[in-house]
Amino acid sequence: MLDIDPRVRVDVDSLMAAQHDLGVCDAIWRIAPGGKADAMSAPHLPKVAGIDSAVTAVPQTAAPTPARTAPAPAAAAVPGPSTVIQDRLAGMVSDLTTLHELTERLARACDLDSSLQEFLRAGAVLVGARRGLIVMEPSDGLGPTTTIGLGLGRADLGHIETIPRAATSYGRILDGLPDARGGSEVLPEPEPDAAPGSGGYGTPIDPRHREVAARLGYAASYALPLAAEATGRLGAAVWLYDEQAEPSERQRDLAGLYVRHASEHLARMVEVERSRSRLATVAEELLPSRLPRIPGVQLAARHHTGPRGGGDWYDALPLPEGALGLAVGSVTGAGPSAVAAMGRLRASLRAYAVMEGEDPVAVLSDLELLLRLTEPARCATALFAYCEPAGSPDGQGRKIVLAGAGHTPPLLIGEHRTEYVETTLSAPLGMLSCWEAPSVEIEPAPGETVLLYTDGLLRRTGDPMDRAYARLHAAAAGVPRGIRDDPAALCDHILRAVLPADDPAVAPVGPVPAPAASAASATTAAMAATGDGVEDIVLLAARFD
Repeated sequence: MLDIDPRVRVDVDSLMAAQHDLGVCDAIWRIAPGGKADAMSAPHLPKVAGIDSAVTAVPQTAAPTPARTAPAPAAAAVPGPSTVIQDRLAGMVSDLTTLHELTERLARACDLDSSLQEFLRAGAVLVGARRGLIVMEPSDGLGPTTTIGLGLGRADLGHIETIPRAATSYGRILDGLPDARGGSEVLPEPEPDAAPGSGGYGTPIDPRHREVAARLGYAASYALPLAAEATGRLGAAVWLYDEQAEPSERQRDLAGLYVRHASEHLARMVEVERSRSRLATVAEELLPSRLPRIPGVQLAARHHTGPRGGGDWYDALPLPEGALGLAVGSVTGAGPSAVAAMGRLRASLRAYAVMEGEDPVAVLSDLELLLRLTEPARCATALFAYCEPAGSPDGQGRKIVLAGAGHTPPLLIGEHRTEYVETTLSAPLGMLSCWEAPSVEIEPAPGETVLLYTDGLLRRTGDPMDRAYARLHAAAAGVPRGIRDDPAALCDHILRAVLPADDPAVAPVGPVPAPAASAASATTAAMAATGDGVEDIVLLAARFD
């Protein structure tokens, strides 16, 4: 875009500006405040579309040249007033289009992590940087606090965090200092005649800041505060330059407009993240805080709440005479109401299991009657298993009696067999006027594991149910020999083998690279936006010695 003399002023029609959002009018008037055109009948050169009459007009005719003389060298073409205006408006339209595209991409981000990643990428485009980081520290102290980098690994972010905050412009923003407004910060080149004790710099530079800048290879930075009207300070963003550079005035204007809009979006995402965190905390508190210790049985469980918060649950409770009760279930719906219903259903099942746990069918029948009378608009699936005490009188192995109400069949995993337990077909609780289904008995051999799970594990594979079942069976059959005796490791292996690699429920092994973390955040955002894969995941594994 041409650098036009500030005397050339453009009057922009308000209707054209109204066709754009995201502070477009502010952008136009900040870049070029408009003026009013003078009357065409004025005796002097009139202003056309806001053009100052001080601009010299281009002559329409040229003086005749003498005959048979050498042609004079062509003079440099002077752009006409219309060309100046067109270039100016073209530059404005280009800037506004860029802002519109970037803010649309940010609006499509449905969670905090993906929003922060998109914000960093867009800011880097606007200020002409390659790397950067954003630190979220809301001033109300309610969190969440996080640091995300662009082009920076976890080790790089760790080095940056060792710099004293007072030594950086973005650190002073985070500390809430009254004179902290961000802006450019250029590290000077070492000077041979600098004063002793200054580390070779004419301007005092914090030694740790100088060391980290040299290690990471940046020589300048540009920081901006993040603040929303309703929440106040959210954090700070900083972009790093490999050389001594700073954004131009045009880049500063565009970045300022973008950050002003993005801060409001990030404030909304902070509230969403807080709500999800509270809901997940409530769901976790409604589940067992620890699993019981039963002689001859090793227990492990995995529970992952979906983006919207669901009603999947599990339980393992000791029963009279050394018996063990295992249960998993899922309540229809999502959100706080489903979580509350899950808590009520689990508490009721515990009471019925203590009174009549030897008969799983009776336990589920009573649970179905309670659900139908108290919450007739809600359905649920459940599976309850009664594990007999060790050392049964008949001298055989431990028997398990189980019954299911519309729930996925358990999986029996051992060295010599991996098979689904054939449970009878039955409707979910609350769907029929009278629920009843026969129970089944299994007898796991010593060293075998019984795996209970909810259908969220199958649905979040993205495959049809028949293929998802086959995928789960293959993952269970392929459990390495070294982890067969550890039910916790077995659950983690199942999650990694069955779910996609970018699913947030997959437990990472070793350091997580930034692209993988970004992909997981994008998957979570897509799940929340489309409704696909919002189910919770529950695994309950019991290994019998």
